[in-house]
Amino acid sequence: MKLNDKIYVAGHAGLVGSAFVRSLQNAGYDNLLLRTHAELDLTEKTAVNELFVTEKPDYVILAAAKVGGIKANSDFPADFIDINLTIQHNIISAAHKYQVKRLCFLGSSCIYPREAEQPIKEESLLTGPLELTNRPYAVAKIAGIEQCWAYNRQYGTQYIALMPSNLYGIGDNYDLNNSHVLPALIRKVHEAKIKKMPEIIVWGSGRPKREFLYADDLAAAGIMLLNLPDDEYREIVDSNVRPPLFNVGSGEDLTILELVKTIKNVLGYSGKIVWDSSMPDGTPRKLLDISRVTSFGWKPKISLMEGIKLAYQDFLMRY
Repeated sequence: MKLNDKIYVAGHAGLVGSAFVRSLQNAGYDNLLLRTHAELDLTEKTAVNELFVTEKPDYVILAAAKVGGIKANSDFPADFIDINLTIQHNIISAAHKYQVKRLCFLGSSCIYPREAEQPIKEESLLTGPLELTNRPYAVAKIAGIEQCWAYNRQYGTQYIALMPSNLYGIGDNYDLNNSHVLPALIRKVHEAKIKKMPEIIVWGSGRPKREFLYADDLAAAGIMLLNLPDDEYREIVDSNVRPPLFNVGSGEDLTILELVKTIKNVLGYSGKIVWDSSMPDGTPRKLLDISRVTSFGWKPKISLMEGIKLAYQDFLMRY
C-alpha cells in the first residue's frame, strides 16, 4: 500500500477498527476513508455502493461487525447473524464491483469447532460442531471467509481473512451485559475496588482457557499482510484448496481464573473471587496455531500484563 492510497476502514470507531486507524496513521498513511454509523448504515446496500462509487477506495479493512460476549450472543442470536451477514455481503460485493485492490476481512476464533484439536490450525475450519452460545455469529463469520475465498476463485480478487483470538485494548466495550470477558472483568474489578467490596462474582467455573491479543497487534498483522509483495500475496489468494485465512493470536493462553488474578494484580484489588456456576463457560479452550502468520515475519509485541495496564488507563479516561 502506498502512503497516499485511499484505505477504507469499515467500523473505524470500534475496538478493531480504531486499532487499524491508529496503526495506519502511525505508519504514515494519511488518506483514510472513515464513516460513522450515523453517516453510513452498512446494512443499506445502496448507501454502501454509493460510498464506493463516490470515494473509490483502493483498499478495504472490514472491521465493522455486531459483537458481544456470551450473554449478548444468547439474548440476540438473530441480530448477530442478520446484521453481520448483511454488512459483510454489502462491503465485499461492493469491493469487487468497484475494483478494490485488496481487502482484509476480520472475524473471530469462534469460527472453529468447539472441540477442535489444540492449538487450532486454520485447517480445522468446518471439521466439527460449533459452540452453541455463539453459533449464529460464528456462522456469519464463516460465511464471510467463504465469500472472500469464493470471490478470489471466481473473480480473481485479492481478499484475505484474519481470525483473531480474544481481543482487548483501547476503545473497548465495558458494558457488563454485552462486553467480552476481559473488559467486563476490568470494569467489575475496578468497581469492586472503588466501592471497597470484599468479593466479586464472576460467571462460570474459571476453568476454561482463553488466548488474548492486544488489538493493535492484530492491526499490525493485517497491515503487514496487505503490504506483502505481489508474488507472496498471490500465493495466498489464488489457492483453490486453502482459504485465504490467517489465525492471529498471542500464541499462549491462560484460565479465566488466572486472568481474574492478573487483572486484580494490575488494578490493585485484593478481594475474594466467587464463581457463579449457573452461568455458562462457553468453549473449554481456544488456543490458535499462529504459525502461518508468523511465517511472514509478524509476532505480537504487547504482553498481557502491559496490555491490561494500557486498557485500564483507557477505561479510566473514558468511564
